[in-house]
Amino acid sequence: MTAASPSRKTSSTGSRISLAHGGGGQLTDELFVSAILPRLGNSVLNDLLDSAQFAGAGRLAMTIDSYIVQPLKFPGGDIGRLCISGTVNDLAVCGARPLGIALSLILTEGLDRQVLEDVLDSIAATANLADVKVVTGDTKVVGHGHGDGIYITTAGVGAAGPYVLHPSQVRPGDVLIISGPIADHGMAVMLARQMPHVKSAVRSDVAPLNHMIADLLEGVPGVVFLRDPTRGGLAGVAADLAARTGLHITLNETDIPVRPQTLHAADMLGIDPLDVANEGKIVVVVRPDSAAQALEALREDKHGKEACIVGSVGVDEDGICELRTSMGGRRILQKPYGEQLPRIC
Repeated sequence: MTAASPSRKTSSTGSRISLAHGGGGQLTDELFVSAILPRLGNSVLNDLLDSAQFAGAGRLAMTIDSYIVQPLKFPGGDIGRLCISGTVNDLAVCGARPLGIALSLILTEGLDRQVLEDVLDSIAATANLADVKVVTGDTKVVGHGHGDGIYITTAGVGAAGPYVLHPSQVRPGDVLIISGPIADHGMAVMLARQMPHVKSAVRSDVAPLNHMIADLLEGVPGVVFLRDPTRGGLAGVAADLAARTGLHITLNETDIPVRPQTLHAADMLGIDPLDVANEGKIVVVVRPDSAAQALEALREDKHGKEACIVGSVGVDEDGICELRTSMGGRRILQKPYGEQLPRIC
């Protein structure tokens, strides 16, 4: 999200909250600028990074997120694997080592207890993969018809490392890397929701990436920025980075990996894979002389075997993100306006 100076103003998008305000696009940015930052803004919150770091508290990092995905289980994962992975990854892309997770469950009256236990088993298994523990939590139950099965909120605390991973570190000539094929998560959830009886080859990429990220940061000194391209997808991350740095960023469509089955599903639903959320990928911005080393480090991990360079940072100071298409054309990439794929995380 683009950080902005908090100044109290009236929203220009109506007086009521819509689903699109939660989509991670331009309407989410507008909500932050017009309602949240004017009231809660401070030097830490205004940065709007994936995790906040507290310089005066033993270099701790903290993040929080909520998960309302439907269906609760989808090919490749479920809400339990999603909530732990998302929280761990938000800490890791800010250079922090996860220390503990707080887990809040909101359950709907009448929920099948076996569904809850399956989700808890998935939470435990994913936390074990990430070498992190659930250390505190809360549980509430709402009346029948007032919830949607299970909603989960997770907050994570991590030990911040010595790394400076911030848009302010990005320079002309830097290289953008994606750790693998895009759009798998969003399309897997969308297909499971829209066509639950159809068996699809599309599987979510949801996974905790903290070990891969730690190895990357320890072995490659030229990494200057990381982001997990969740809501808004790769296009959202690249457009946001261009806006925050004021530099021209170019993505090359022919270099961006998309699995054939995922591309087919996106074409069928009329969705641009660049805008679709990922839950097991990272965008890496690295100095050009460290790009080969970064690719090698990523490809040594099973979650980064298909990592590749997808773009670069130019010298023009126009804050534009441009896609060079496979047909030789060019188009401007922007963050989606609202919610293109509801309830995918």
